[in-house]
Parts: sequence; structure tokens; C-alpha cells
Amino acid sequence: MHDFGEWLEHISWVTTIANTAWLYTSISVVHYFTLLVMVGSIVLLDLRVLGVAARRRPLTQLAEELFPWMWTAFGLAIFSGFLEFTTDAGDYLPDKVFRVKMTVIFLAVMSAIVVQRGVPKWGQLPAIPTSAKVIAFVSILLWIGSILAGVEIAALSGLG
Repeated sequence: MHDFGEWLEHISWVTTIANTAWLYTSISVVHYFTLLVMVGSIVLLDLRVLGVAARRRPLTQLAEELFPWMWTAFGLAIFSGFLEFTTDAGDYLPDKVFRVKMTVIFLAVMSAIVVQRGVPKWGQLPAIPTSAKVIAFVSILLWIGSILAGVEIAALSGLG
């Protein structure tokens, strides 16, 4: 894994990103902005499922408005995050915190998919089921965990 990461770091377009401050910074800004939009959309919907936020809005209507923003931002966050990752791939791949972060993100995305698939059903019911609320609560915890892992990675690598 480490060898693959080192190889990736030395590809010409990766070294250009790594050695061009304004380019790397621009990619980082895109990454953080899209994370804000993505996680904010997911958490807002999760809070609606929990009955804490946007209670006057029908669940399905709110979800239909948020899902395009959420998944577009997710795609851009993955792309920009990959570009950031490539510049230090040799250090990230063996890092335990990085692997934990990737696992938590995977689980958080799976919970977002479960919520998206459940919303049409939950929105038709007189009350949102407790199981849906548990999924929404776990989703929020997973996204908080992924952010904290990202902050820890940045702090350990001196990027934060």
C-alpha cells in the first residue's frame, strides 16, 4: 500500500497540485465547502427525521429539495478529497486514523442511502418510526466522527 501511495504522489499532475500553493488551496476550499453543503444537507434531513428541525415541512418535500444538493456536493467532495489525498498518499494509506475515517465515511454514506430510501415510506406514515429516528441519529454521529477523524488527520500531518 505504501509503495502505491508513493507512486501516486510522484505522478506529474499530482506533484503539480502539491507544489502549487494556490491550486492545492483552491482544491481544499472546494473540498471543505462541498463537505459543508453535503453534511449540512444530510444532518438537516436527519434532524427532520428526528423531529427536531423543519417540522412544518413535509419530510418528502424537504428530502426532494436536499437530495440533489447532497449528492452533487458528495461527488465534488469525493473528487476534491481524492486530489488532496494523492499529494500525500504514501503517508495517508498506512495511517490508522485515515483508514478509520474512510470506514466511518463509508458507513455514513450507507446510512444516507438508507434514509433516502426510507423517506418516501416514512413521509406517508402518521408518525416517523423509532427505527428511522435511530438511523438518523446514528447518521449524525457518523458524520461527526468522520469530521473529527479528518481534523485529527490534518492535525497529525501538520496540515491543520
